[in-house]
Amino acid sequence: MKLDWKESPEIRMYVCGITVYDYCHLGHARTIIVFDVLRRLLKAKGFRLTHVQNFTDVDDKIIRKAKETGMSVREVAEKYTEAYFEDFERLNVERAEFYPRATEYIPTMHKIIKGLLDRGYAYVSKTGVYFDVPKFEGYGKLSKIRLEELKVGARVEVDEFKKSPLDFALWKFAEDEPLYPSPWGLGRPGWHIECSSMVWKLLGETIEIHGGGEDLIFPHHENEIAQSEAFTGKPLSKIWMHVGMLKLGADKMSKSLGNIITLKDAIPKWGPNSIRLFLLMKHYRAQLNLTEEGLRNASENWKVIEEAAWNLLQPYGEEDEKLISLALTYFDEFDERLSQDLNTSTAIMALLKLSKAITKAQAQRRLGERTAEEVGKYFFKMFEIMGLRLPEISEGERKEIEGLIAIR
Repeated sequence: MKLDWKESPEIRMYVCGITVYDYCHLGHARTIIVFDVLRRLLKAKGFRLTHVQNFTDVDDKIIRKAKETGMSVREVAEKYTEAYFEDFERLNVERAEFYPRATEYIPTMHKIIKGLLDRGYAYVSKTGVYFDVPKFEGYGKLSKIRLEELKVGARVEVDEFKKSPLDFALWKFAEDEPLYPSPWGLGRPGWHIECSSMVWKLLGETIEIHGGGEDLIFPHHENEIAQSEAFTGKPLSKIWMHVGMLKLGADKMSKSLGNIITLKDAIPKWGPNSIRLFLLMKHYRAQLNLTEEGLRNASENWKVIEEAAWNLLQPYGEEDEKLISLALTYFDEFDERLSQDLNTSTAIMALLKLSKAITKAQAQRRLGERTAEEVGKYFFKMFEIMGLRLPEISEGERKEIEGLIAIR
């Protein structure tokens, strides 16, 4: 990923969000936190950012959950949307500019579907409106999957009324609630048309960054490209970013596999800062194995960084020009690492090195007020870009910390 300030001073970024039928888990958190760091970095560098992250609030999984619980589809969606914001507020994730719900953009979906029908890229069948995949010449350019490699019934939906087994639904006719009217009949939108509609309506025809988890590359993002570009005749996104899966053993963390650890359980146990550091400990494109050892290491790293933060807030001793110079060196290293395709793992190492240097200086009485102020400009900028946050403490706890520092 490379962005040029002169070429793209304004960044339009769309991140595929979650289907709101259950609580979020650590796998979701990895993707959301990676893009949160990217958001913070872009803003710190002066880019004008418009960040959109959607919620899929109409889906077979939501309908099934509603039937199981006796709730309405809307109630299920609202419950887990609210839970999403509660969890990610605790993880110190900044709010995007827009959080559109799919059901709010059905008229926009109809416009795009009509445009695809008019251009000959879609057709109406007995079961719905479908995108005619063989008609789109560039299909497979993101995933590098060739049409002849796709197996019907594996990642291709079987439907005898489709022209080609590869064709995907833009609008699905249905008889059970929830139902929405359309020019072609009552039904519900296909999954892929939802994101194309929200991107087009909120951000325009071509955006700078589009992304999500790597499991969305095919078919979701591949289909999104096909329908969007067939409709507009322009590239959908300049940059595609995909976050590697969080794995438990040999399997990715997934609700369908039943191997999830929810944020509601993980945050009280490990704390938000340790979780953030753990999920950022590898490059975002690499897959990450969830282990107790990894979480313990992240917790130890947080203690190092937290101690340095408190030391800067309680300066003590003489001034140290060398520490100020060292802070600039580590900040430049941090910035360089993140600017090279968001390499958070090596950026964290730069923050840790500065943290250890701060604590050492405090122990040697070399952290005077001016030194702490100057070093703090670099340290807390790194701290904020990584999305870390000092816990709120009581006055009694603050005095205890000051006492421990004085004793040391």
